[in-house]
Amino acid sequence: MIKKYKITGLDCPNCAKTLENEINKLNTVDSAELNFIKQTLTIKSNNQTQAFKDAVKIAHVIEPEAKIIEIKTNTKLFNKSSIANLILLLVGIMLAVVVLTVNLKTWSYWLLFILSALFMGYKTYIKAFKLLTKFIVNENLLVTLSIIGAVCVGEHMEGLMVIGLYSIGKVLENLALNRSKKSIEELTSMKVDVVYVERDGQLISVMPEDVNINEIIVVRAGEIVALDGIIVEGNVTLNQQSLTGESLPKTVKPNDEIISGSIVLDGVVKIKVTKIYSDSTVCKIMNLIENATDKKSKTETIISKIAKWYTFAVLGLSVLIFLIIFLLTKNVNVAIYRGLIFLVVSCPCAFAISVPLAYFSGIGNASKNGILIKGSNYLDALAKVNLVAFDKTGTLTTGEFEIQKIEIKNNEYTQEQILWLASLGEQFSNHPLAKSIVKANNITLMPVTNVKEIAGEGVYFNYEANTYFVGRKNENLSGTIVELYKDNVLLAEIYLSDKIKDNANLVCKNLSNNKIKTILLSGDNEQIVKTVAEHIGINEYYSNLLPQQKFEKIEEYKKEKNNIIAYVGDGINDAPSLALADVGISMGINGSSVSIESSDIVLVDDNPNKIHKAIRLSKYTRKIVWQNIILSAVIKITFLTLGALGVTGMLSAVIADVGVTVLAILNSLRALLYKNK
Repeated sequence: MIKKYKITGLDCPNCAKTLENEINKLNTVDSAELNFIKQTLTIKSNNQTQAFKDAVKIAHVIEPEAKIIEIKTNTKLFNKSSIANLILLLVGIMLAVVVLTVNLKTWSYWLLFILSALFMGYKTYIKAFKLLTKFIVNENLLVTLSIIGAVCVGEHMEGLMVIGLYSIGKVLENLALNRSKKSIEELTSMKVDVVYVERDGQLISVMPEDVNINEIIVVRAGEIVALDGIIVEGNVTLNQQSLTGESLPKTVKPNDEIISGSIVLDGVVKIKVTKIYSDSTVCKIMNLIENATDKKSKTETIISKIAKWYTFAVLGLSVLIFLIIFLLTKNVNVAIYRGLIFLVVSCPCAFAISVPLAYFSGIGNASKNGILIKGSNYLDALAKVNLVAFDKTGTLTTGEFEIQKIEIKNNEYTQEQILWLASLGEQFSNHPLAKSIVKANNITLMPVTNVKEIAGEGVYFNYEANTYFVGRKNENLSGTIVELYKDNVLLAEIYLSDKIKDNANLVCKNLSNNKIKTILLSGDNEQIVKTVAEHIGINEYYSNLLPQQKFEKIEEYKKEKNNIIAYVGDGINDAPSLALADVGISMGINGSSVSIESSDIVLVDDNPNKIHKAIRLSKYTRKIVWQNIILSAVIKITFLTLGALGVTGMLSAVIADVGVTVLAILNSLRALLYKNK
């Protein structure tokens, strides 16, 4: 059995990794995964009750502030615990100011000094001690040793500065983390607990999971639509900003599709349900968001692996610097002091928090704009894409066919009569072309007999002693054409075309401007594919492809040098290609469940132009990640060198460490605030 819990009180990614490792050692736990960014703990166990109790105990030992609780999506920038810790920090800072500025007696000086150091960093010392008893060392120990060492060599002021600025940095980390988490949790607030459904002439309240397809639900002003469907009654305005990022309200009317997660702004609407809750748009979105940060990028993974051994290396190098300086100067105080500077500057917080926070912020930004990215590794891969392959139907086109013209071969009939006769047979077919013809007909249909549908050919039927056929007999015709025959005599040809999405040409233009190549892979005939390709500006296209042949084309392009491929599709037949591509992108509304599962990125509102926006955001986020890594590395190496040479002191080291951490955090949050136009 697998269960997910909320874990609070963690303020350090390295500490979180340590706790995860210890929980995995428990006999009652089969496996455990702790996601620091989302603050969740997933436990797999045959005895969840005991596993939960054991996890709580070990958490209390390793991270006294950590609490494992049932998940509730209610992140606050400040909670009771954080407010209490902030008050203690402020009291500690005020005491430090008194200690450093007022001429006190020895006993009162040391009393206020100890109280100040405790108020500002008691959590750090407790963590360092408890982890040390388990032979685990991390930055908590580095900071604690730095303070003790500073006092030993008489640098009391710098000792207080170390713990004061370190604790302030931790407060800022928590604020930044909670800000990012809150932006994600706002999306999961689309979950509806109760819906009103019409049953036996009455309106009753049930859970969304208990509503069946074709049942009628009623949604009133101010309520969230819980299930996907088609409007059967009511003209209302919707707020879909949480789904698509579009701030302008959308007006809908009867026969329009409506997706779950939309908020009804005015009036009352009746909706015929077309998907059960588990297949609904809002459920898919929440599942994707829930797991979005579980898959880490290579950059993030490397940082995590390095951090595991980083502290040991820092301690070792600090001792080495102490020995070298002592041998050169013969002054133990100077040697200790410079070794302590190395400890302070080497604290890995800037790397450990800023890299995952940048990716998390990028994913949060994308989610707010209707682009669901399943993991930071896919965000990373998207930034490197140089070729985008598109499926046609449902991706660049709506998948809904429109009648372009009716070419009559027998002048005894009008266009309305031809359309009506064709609809008599097509009303029994589920083929997209058949549905389009029936939809265009405005005359009441009559009963027919001897209906027989032949796959790949069409429908035969009898009406008023005549045999009719609607479908395709002449294979030499080019284009999407439906023929109508009466007693084997051709009456008319109905020309249809798949409607191209309004924004399809924009995506190709934008991708081309960014030097990203586009190709079109379709199972339709060459004339149709050529027409669509020319209309949207794709020069390279392939037609009459089976799913396996699409897959093979992706393989061919992947073998070419330096090709990083994104494939965009919506159907079941696209699933293999979506899985094979470096980045698979599927449609969220009309996409099949299989294609959504196989893809790495989902476009909630089926807008292909958001591919361009996703790529821009991914490049922006990746740039921020490397800015953080380079900035942190350069500043730390600079101050490590200057500190070892005696050019800078402990105060400069503290400012360098905390300063670079704060800068990296603020820089990471730019990915959350990025305006992607």
